[in-house]
This record gives sequence, structure tokens and C-alpha cells, in this order.
Amino acid sequence: MPTKLSVNINKVATIRNARGGNNPDVLRVAQDCERFGAQGITVHPRPDQRHIRYQDVRDLKPLLTTEFNIEGNPISEFIALVLENCPTQVTLVPDGHDQITSNHGWDTRTHLNFLTDVTARFHEAGIRVSIFVGADEQMVDYAQRAGADRVELYTEPYAAAYAADREAAIAPFIRAAQAARALGLGLNAGHDLSLENLAYFHQQIPWADEVSIGHALICDALYLGLEETIRRYRAALS
Repeated sequence: MPTKLSVNINKVATIRNARGGNNPDVLRVAQDCERFGAQGITVHPRPDQRHIRYQDVRDLKPLLTTEFNIEGNPISEFIALVLENCPTQVTLVPDGHDQITSNHGWDTRTHLNFLTDVTARFHEAGIRVSIFVGADEQMVDYAQRAGADRVELYTEPYAAAYAADREAAIAPFIRAAQAARALGLGLNAGHDLSLENLAYFHQQIPWADEVSIGHALICDALYLGLEETIRRYRAALS
């Protein structure tokens, strides 16, 4: 199956929240993303609700026709929100309350028992579970032991090193992706993927199930328009 594009709409909510009101309309943008070819919508509600709000999640759920991915730190409020709305997928991310953005994956070995318990709760509700990890085969292995269906590779290190030496940048991600495939895990990727580096990532790891892209895609849409931007990202995955 081709790699799917899930659009993270957090930045749309950030713009809305800067002025109050409902402009831009997060729900409309999500539906437009689907109409323009996105195969999924990702949101990352944080406890301070500085971009996507918990109510946005509730409002989006009945409207979306593609895969709905809710990502975040599985604190009690987040777990309750996910179980209330039963998305296609939940992505577990080890965010601190004061983080501007995600900047590391789980130490799945250290947190194995916790992740196992959380994963089981979501599985009971029929929700696919992905665990956010760095490009480390051991972390992939322990995610599988925790019961994850997929891992999402944290790709910021790849994006940061891409311009200097793309072959060296992608090498640990290929190893981690191969480890996931050998263990029977699905594979997602996200963070700082862009039109500059996405096609090469996909060429080297064509078996990835999904990429989740927000910041770069919304920035590109300011210049290219949302429809053309999604078309280009889909083309990079073809």
C-alpha cells in the first residue's frame, strides 16, 4: 500500500487562537484537507490547549471521513478524551507540559510497563496504537513488547542533517524501519518532514504506512495554497 499523508492541523488552530473567534475555521480546514487529497487528519491536543482544543477533537470526530489520528502524552485527561472519541489511531508522545513541540521519542524500555498498560486500554476500545520513538532499534523492539501496532519515527534529526549529508541522515532511520518491519510493526514517521526532504525519505523507506506533517505543510500552503500543497506532498509519496 502507498504511504498515506496525514495532515496535522495544529498550526491552523494556533492562528485561530491568536485572535479568538473562529477564523480560520479548523473544522472547515480539516474537511478541505480531506477534499484536496489528505488521507488522514492528525491533531495533538496539549493540556494548555494552546492550539488544538479538546472540544476541537469532539467536533472533528463526526465530520472526518478519513483516518483520524490523535497524538499526545497519555495523561489521564488525554486518555479520557481519546476513549471518548475513538479515533482510528492514537499516537503516544512523551511531551512535557511546557514543551513548544515534540523533541524526543519514548524510552520504551524504561517505560515498558506504563506503555503496556496504556496500549491495552486503547486496544480494548478498538483503537490502533502507535508509539513515538527515535531511530533506535532497541526502542522499536520495546514498543513492540508494549503491544504497539505501529511506531512513529521522530524524524527531526533526519530533517536537520538532510542538507549536509542525506545518506548519513537517513541511515539510522532505515535501520529502525527495518527493525520495525522484522517485528511485524506498522511504520509511521513525522516531525519536520517537508517538500525538501520527504521524497528521499520515502524512496529509502517506501514501506512506511503513514507520514504526519503539519508545520511545513501549513507554511507551504501560505505560498502555494492548500490544495496545491497537498497535491505536492502526495506526489512526493508516489
